[in-house]
Amino acid sequence: MKRVGILTSGGDCQGLNPAIRGVAKGLYEEFGKNVEIYGIKDGYKGLIFGEYKLMEPSDFSGILTEGGTILGTSRQPFKTIRVIDENSVDKVAAMKSHYKKMKLDCLVILGGNGTQKTANLLREEGLNVIHLPKTIDNDVWGTDITFGYHSAVEVATNVIDCLHSTATSHGRIFIVEVMGHKVGWLTLSAGIAGGADVILLPEIPYDINKVAKTLNSRIDNGKKFSILAVAEGAISKEEAKLSKKEFKKKRAEENYPSIVYRIAEELQDKIDNEIRVCVPGHFQRGGSPCAYDRVLCTRLGATAAKFVKEKTFGVMVGMVNGQCVPVPLEEVAGKLKSVPVDCGEIQAARQIGISFGD
Repeated sequence: MKRVGILTSGGDCQGLNPAIRGVAKGLYEEFGKNVEIYGIKDGYKGLIFGEYKLMEPSDFSGILTEGGTILGTSRQPFKTIRVIDENSVDKVAAMKSHYKKMKLDCLVILGGNGTQKTANLLREEGLNVIHLPKTIDNDVWGTDITFGYHSAVEVATNVIDCLHSTATSHGRIFIVEVMGHKVGWLTLSAGIAGGADVILLPEIPYDINKVAKTLNSRIDNGKKFSILAVAEGAISKEEAKLSKKEFKKKRAEENYPSIVYRIAEELQDKIDNEIRVCVPGHFQRGGSPCAYDRVLCTRLGATAAKFVKEKTFGVMVGMVNGQCVPVPLEEVAGKLKSVPVDCGEIQAARQIGISFGD
């Protein structure tokens, strides 16, 4: 009898349920009745405290189109995973203990970068693990695409689409904050797809005067409205020169709810048009997964089941050049896939007149 555990960790996103379904259906096809699947509740937290249950085939029916995760999720920061907490809980030892208690042959882990680092730690501790790359940020190293990303792009693009009509009607400038603290893939794609006039990314520090120049040029040319797609982690050229400690201190002293509010205030002194801020926030993580993600999750999940049968452990199921391949965790854990400043998307955007504020 094969015993496989599944958990979802970190921030939720569209695609988790289709991926869970893909793993489960793949396992049932590979092993028939000779497999037991244990759903671990609320991510690594459930593995630490032994909160899990034996799943039935019926548990995986009807979840292909559902957002969120039927298993629940939580964040367990990697930097504290080896820290003994106030209740004297050794989290790593507890996870290993419950893995052995369930008599697992493999643990399938769905999550992003932080989740992946802990998955690699468990590999180093001798557990059989397989990681499926999930994040709306698309910033996991070693895979061309992560599930959840395309669904989030659809949501963020729809926000920008909807703002075009009201921006045009009132001749206003709208600044849309798109999720992405460290990388700008989501903002870049949604900005291009939504027809944004300015896109600000963490990878390309901006000059507020150049942003204002772009907007005023549009106004002078009779285009009284503009749309700015701004990543949560966008930084100015001045901030890019600061140390991490200096940067955090500066942002804390400014006391803005987020970067878009500061940008709006700075631009209002340089532009006559009204400026409005829109923060769609967790809308970008919610709702039904798009068709692309449903297909991607099915492929990744089915491949994970295949890897279980082949005993291909200690890997991420990466999507590379259109193929699902095993990517060793030790080669990718802890690495971040940022937007190359000369990538094709940025080149195309510049060629049609989109400004990056630089």
